Amino acid sequence: MTTAPTGLDADFYHFQDLLTPVEQEAALRIRDFMEREVRPIADDYWERAEFPHHLIPGIAATGVIGTMWPESRTFENSALFRGWAAVEIARVDASFATFVGVTSGLAMGAIGVGGSDAQRAQWLPAMGRGEVIGAFGLTEPLAGSDTARGLRTTATRRGDTWILDGAKRWIGNATFADITLIWAKDIDDGQVKGFVVRKDTPGFTPAKIERKQSLRGVQNADITLEGVEVPETDRLQRIDSFKDLAGVLGPTRIGVAWEAMGIAVGAYEAAVRYAKEREQFGRPIASYQLVQQKLAESLADVTAGLAVCVRVSQMDDAGTRRDEHAAMAKAFCTARMRETVARCREVLGGNGIQLDHGVARFFADAEAVYSYEGTYDMNTLIVGRAITGHQAFV
Repeated sequence: MTTAPTGLDADFYHFQDLLTPVEQEAALRIRDFMEREVRPIADDYWERAEFPHHLIPGIAATGVIGTMWPESRTFENSALFRGWAAVEIARVDASFATFVGVTSGLAMGAIGVGGSDAQRAQWLPAMGRGEVIGAFGLTEPLAGSDTARGLRTTATRRGDTWILDGAKRWIGNATFADITLIWAKDIDDGQVKGFVVRKDTPGFTPAKIERKQSLRGVQNADITLEGVEVPETDRLQRIDSFKDLAGVLGPTRIGVAWEAMGIAVGAYEAAVRYAKEREQFGRPIASYQLVQQKLAESLADVTAGLAVCVRVSQMDDAGTRRDEHAAMAKAFCTARMRETVARCREVLGGNGIQLDHGVARFFADAEAVYSYEGTYDMNTLIVGRAITGHQAFV
């Protein structure tokens, strides 16, 4: 007999009950791993700006990496489960959630959507087992929101070899990834193409970005590409334009919306614990009206965000989700996350800025999640275009 995992206190409307019994058991495995292995060390690694590489086999063993693809998944699962898994990880450590999201969502997603059958068979099973780590190289020093038009990295074909030249920035996992999916503009047709670049390829140089104050555990890199030679066999065979690439970004934006809710859940849980333990004027601060108001408002924001995530994931499973649906989810949930972590920090007063009390890390990490996978402004413009029929990007 199996036992469904105990629901999270922040799951006020019991959304987790929508998961199948198999999915709920998987959620329990993920939660157990995060509580047992990651939580005790998360603050320390965040403060040192290091990543706990030794935990990669353990998180892979939970089956959470590569859950979308038949070549790598260990059980049938839904978009709803994949989102809930992001909550379970992010409520403990957003840096670790970003690592999983990059290799499982972006890198494996690019290969799953754009790779040939042979490329999928070559990479996805090993990536799902955590034996091959992926990164996703789209953003550039001078091209963030305008990558659809402003991509400057070039790809030049010479026979059966492509030559890549350019630069990438803010590429998560890239300092240690085995492969990085590099997106470049074909100089012949002006279209965006995707390439699997192995870490030891001459001319491919990642350098860790230092002095970050958000997602410090994520090993972001500046990448230079100087005459990088990639065989045609390592070009993603089903990606021939930025429109094709956009097919990768929709599901990952939904994943970031779920991750944002995980961060909000983590901050809310810490604030509730603190409020029950911290005493002022002879009683726990949880007994005061203004503190209860902050907690109730935070729980309402979490519940609203989870509701949006649940519905857009159901639409994803049904095949009715469009780009504007994913964009709205990402924009709305990251905004609610930002408000929630700020409110929860207020509950802790001065202690809210110290790592030891459980909110400061979420408060800082929220800023990066608010911006990546499309800024709030860009995602609202995608929704605005769907509403009005007019594009207002420039």
